[in-house]
Amino acid sequence: MTAETVAKKVFIKTFGCQMNVYDSERITEALAGDGYAETAQIEDADLVILNTCHIREKAVEKVYSDLGRIRDVRDQRRREGKDTLVSVAGCVAQAEGAEISRRAPVVDLVVGPQSYHRLPELLQRRTATGERLVETAFPDDEKFTYLSPKRQVRSATAFLTIQEGCDKFCTFCVVPYTRGMEYSRSVAELEKEARTLVENGARELTLLGQNVNAYHGVTETGSETSLAGLIRRLAGIDGLERIRYMTSHPRNMSDDLIIAHAEVPNLMPYLHLPVQSGSDRILAAMNRKHTAEDYLRVVERIRAARPDIALSTDMIVGFPGETEQDFDETLQLVKAVGFAQSYSFKYSARPGTPAANMDDQVPEALKSERLARLQYVLNNQHEQFNAATVGQTMPVLFERMGRSDGQLVGRSPYLQLVQARADAALLGKILPVSIRGYGPGSLSGVVAV
Repeated sequence: MTAETVAKKVFIKTFGCQMNVYDSERITEALAGDGYAETAQIEDADLVILNTCHIREKAVEKVYSDLGRIRDVRDQRRREGKDTLVSVAGCVAQAEGAEISRRAPVVDLVVGPQSYHRLPELLQRRTATGERLVETAFPDDEKFTYLSPKRQVRSATAFLTIQEGCDKFCTFCVVPYTRGMEYSRSVAELEKEARTLVENGARELTLLGQNVNAYHGVTETGSETSLAGLIRRLAGIDGLERIRYMTSHPRNMSDDLIIAHAEVPNLMPYLHLPVQSGSDRILAAMNRKHTAEDYLRVVERIRAARPDIALSTDMIVGFPGETEQDFDETLQLVKAVGFAQSYSFKYSARPGTPAANMDDQVPEALKSERLARLQYVLNNQHEQFNAATVGQTMPVLFERMGRSDGQLVGRSPYLQLVQARADAALLGKILPVSIRGYGPGSLSGVVAV
């Protein structure tokens, strides 16, 4: 590799979900073969990539705001005799490719989430022709076959995308339009990548998908296996201590997956299972294909199989047509379930989705008022769950250094952040921690060895 090649640097900013984090890691790996090294300083970057999320309007506007600042950085670098290429990747790129080119002339390359494996080729074309490029097709070739088998491991935990896209077509969601229909990677391919990650230091893998429990990957014999089958296969990898998965749909919580929670020791007792609303009328308008009662029955079955499981969820308030009664039914469901963690949002109309054109859009002020009431209940549940862990000793996987000297931060089996004083040599280790206190976002404890 030449000195000129080594000198190229890429800055990547990631928005949104864990799958975007995974994609950014794969983009970095793809570009490494083209001579790019990652930098944390945008002023040093020969290439800036925004890997974007299209779920909420604020996330989209943040991209355009960042592009304004990136233009200033690029202009300053040009005055210094340097150049900077700018790319927008991810779901905003897929949904608004032409609009990005119109609104933000600073952008050289727009590339969707199904095409980022072509970034090195597209960058070479941009440099050779000076042409601004928009690549948002859903190519027939499968991107994972083109990505490097080499995987970087930045901590003891790693993400592994096993499934992309969604066939559910919830009326508020852009995923089918930005990520496409459901696609599941083969079992052999995933096992190979998982083994590489573990060999490079990962102790915990989170299996990712927009509808992860709809996974139906092909085995070596040509048959299909479910997420439960994949989990059991990966659980046999020596050195893989923990397995998680997200994000799930209630309709795909199959019996074999629920049984896996009871029988697979390294499948963690934590499940993110979005419900979105507690009103059957709103759930039907969302095209969720489940009722509140369906959801409660699934929760009952999961807890019967794994009584200590911690549940988290996604909630949307202010969906078009939501009445006070609908909102009250949501509160009742939340109280009936008791969530350890949650993510709740005001409904945000996404262009091109059916819900964006529905009548009876809820006023913004009413959305805010309802969200505050919902979050009050959810935050209390979260606090109660954390408070109940005080006095327990739990295995904690230490992932990174804390803010204070001599402090490490890790995760409990229930995905809680745990802080404890420990030697840096213990990073990547799973150790028993006696929980002594809790705060809004984390637990504190003492290593019990």
